[in-house]
Amino acid sequence: MKNQGRYTKNISKENFIFVITFFGIFAPIANTMGLSNMLKTIMNQAYDLLMNTCLYLMAICVLTGAMSALFSEFGFVALIDALLSKIMKPIYNLPGAASLGILNCYLSDNPSILTLAGEDNFKVLFKKYQFPSLTNLGTSFGMGLIVTTSLASLSIDGSGKAVIIGNLGAFIGSVVSVRIMQSYTKKYYGTEEMVSANKLEGIPKGSRSIREGSIGVRFIEALLDGGKAGVKMGVSIIPGVISICTIVMLLTNSTGVSGIYTGSINEGIPVLPFIGNKLSFILNPLFGFNHSQSIAVPITALGSAGAAMALVNDLAAKNLVNANDLAVFTSICMCYSGYLSTHVAMMDVIGAKELTSKAILSHTIGGLAAGISAHLLFSIF
Repeated sequence: MKNQGRYTKNISKENFIFVITFFGIFAPIANTMGLSNMLKTIMNQAYDLLMNTCLYLMAICVLTGAMSALFSEFGFVALIDALLSKIMKPIYNLPGAASLGILNCYLSDNPSILTLAGEDNFKVLFKKYQFPSLTNLGTSFGMGLIVTTSLASLSIDGSGKAVIIGNLGAFIGSVVSVRIMQSYTKKYYGTEEMVSANKLEGIPKGSRSIREGSIGVRFIEALLDGGKAGVKMGVSIIPGVISICTIVMLLTNSTGVSGIYTGSINEGIPVLPFIGNKLSFILNPLFGFNHSQSIAVPITALGSAGAAMALVNDLAAKNLVNANDLAVFTSICMCYSGYLSTHVAMMDVIGAKELTSKAILSHTIGGLAAGISAHLLFSIF
């Protein structure tokens, strides 16, 4: 009998719960912004995300895909795995090759780890329970170079030391996120089965697959094949980035510069910052913030690290940021990297969408650990 998959009744409690929840969220937003303005903002925000974020990420994926294919083809992945396995294993419980994912994401953005994960010579180094945690590892260092250089350039005493400490905080957060994620994946996959790749079946242990032809031909083919894989990765993350990030931004932003709603991008109802302010009596002591406005930065970083850095610039212009805040902002903007916007798509691409909720929970805790660690390290040093 043909497998019919999962199904449910046409009419059940779920119908009514969804309708109440959906209109319970969007009706108050429409009432505040105006229905026309809300719809215009959603469409304009989605278009802006497609043109200025998704296509940018796709370009990054093409470049990192080409680089990853070259690294795989000419054995750099295998070399790094051999050299760094004794470092990565005790810290992250991952093969040494995973360190290339950190480098890729630090220099670009979190989805760039997907291009490495698509390489057969790379993924066969991992056990099944380790592979999904690459999403958490890569996201922890997403936009690292951009965040570090941008915040270090602010005219704040001790900014250089602060961003270095912030990077250390992000590293601690990454360990927490990856380890928590693996505690779930071990239960789901077990701890023995390796990731398989049909292309590598029959190849002796300790060997890798390479393309036919001369070195020059292999170089060009790897470059182009990796770029094509990057395009596929870039396309696959578009639905998640646009849909999730549009909602997050709608629940994060406020009115435009004019103070009224016009239907432009970056408008919305600041629900998430409101929740953050209500929790500031807990979060401010943990992060060492002196001003309640600072809590908006980690909340915004959930959806977009770029938007969070723009908030930091505004706070710095108002003299509401000190070096401790800068360390915390660096760690959280790096570690979160707008993960609510990309985690769903990344987990789908990596083949573990059933564990998406676990990945998000793990990374939420990891980001908090990053911010708290940065504050404690700054207090010590």
